[in-house]
Amino acid sequence: MPQLLTKTPENAGTGPLTSAAPAGPFRSFHAPHTLLGFTFTLRQVVFGLVLLYCLSPWSSPPVALALGLVLAQTTGNPFGAQTKKATAKLLQFSVIGLGFGMNAHAAVQAGREGLLFTVASICGTLVLGYFAGRWLKLNRSVTHLISCGTAICGGSAIAAVAPVLRAKDEEISVALGTVFVLNALALFAFPPIGHALAMTQNQFGLWCAIAIHDTSSVVGAAAAYGDQALQVATTVKLARALWIIPVALGTALAFKQKGVKVKLPYFILGFIVAMLLNTWLPALQPVGAVLVRLAKIGLTVTLFFIGAGLSAGVLRAVGARPYVLGVLLWGVVSTVSLYVILHAV
Repeated sequence: MPQLLTKTPENAGTGPLTSAAPAGPFRSFHAPHTLLGFTFTLRQVVFGLVLLYCLSPWSSPPVALALGLVLAQTTGNPFGAQTKKATAKLLQFSVIGLGFGMNAHAAVQAGREGLLFTVASICGTLVLGYFAGRWLKLNRSVTHLISCGTAICGGSAIAAVAPVLRAKDEEISVALGTVFVLNALALFAFPPIGHALAMTQNQFGLWCAIAIHDTSSVVGAAAAYGDQALQVATTVKLARALWIIPVALGTALAFKQKGVKVKLPYFILGFIVAMLLNTWLPALQPVGAVLVRLAKIGLTVTLFFIGAGLSAGVLRAVGARPYVLGVLLWGVVSTVSLYVILHAV
C-alpha cells in the first residue's frame, strides 16, 4: 500500500512532491504541507482516503475503477510508479485467492464449453487484427500487440508478447492504453447488457471471458452479475490466458525473432492449486472463504489503481488509429460471441 506521508527532512524535495503542479483548479492539491515533521500534499491525502474507501465493504470493482478515473483526470495519481508496480502482483494474488472459491468439477465443465469459443475467437481476432492494422496503416508491432491483448487477456498478453517482438516502450504504452480504456468501458457496459438480454449466469460468464480483454475487468464485470458468472468467467479466462504461450512462440516465428524468452503466466498454476485444495480438502473451506473475500478486495483495489493510471495525457498519447483498431476488434469479438452464446449455450 502506498505511503500517505513522506518523512522529512531526508525525503523533502524528492518524489512526487517536487513534480510541477498543473495549472487549473487542482493546482493547490500539489502544494506541499508539513505536519508533525511529515511533508505531504493534498492529492496524497485524497488518494489515501479513496484507497481506504476501496478497501471497505461499501465499494465494488466498477465504483473503484470510476473513482480511479476521476482521480486521474483531476488531482492525478501521486504514487504512479508504486501503483503501476503493485497492480500486476495484486491482480495475480487476487486471482489465486479466487481459486479458493471454485469447484474443480464445475471448472472443468466450464472450460470444455469455452474451449471452442476460445480457439475460434483467438484465431479470428489475430487474423482480423492483421488486416485491419494494414488498412489503418498502423505500425506492425502496435497492431500485433493490440490484437494479442484483445484475443487473449489484455495487458498480460501484451506484457508477454512485447519482449518477443522486441517492442519499443512507446509501442507497448499505446497498446496498453488502448486496451485499458476499452476494459473500463466493458466493466460498466456488460452487466446492464446482460440483464437487458436476460442472459443466464453461465452465458454472461462465458461472454465476459471471451469479449473483455483484461482478467481484472472480466472478474469485476462477472462478480457484479453473480457468483456463478464469476466462476465461469474466471475459469474460462484463465484457460484462455494459457494461449499466451503458443501465441508468443508463434509471434517469434512470424516476426523471425531468435533468442527470445516467453514469459509464462505462473499465477494460473496457483489458481489451479487453490481450486483443487478447495475441492478436495473441505476442512480448508472456512479459510478459503476468507481468502476469497480478501481476493475480491484485492481486485477492487487493482481496478482503482488501473483507473488512477489512465490520465488525460495517457488517453491523448494513444492517438486515434490504435483506438479505431481496438474498438473494431472489440466490437466484432463482442457482437459475434454474444450472438453465438445466446443461440448455442
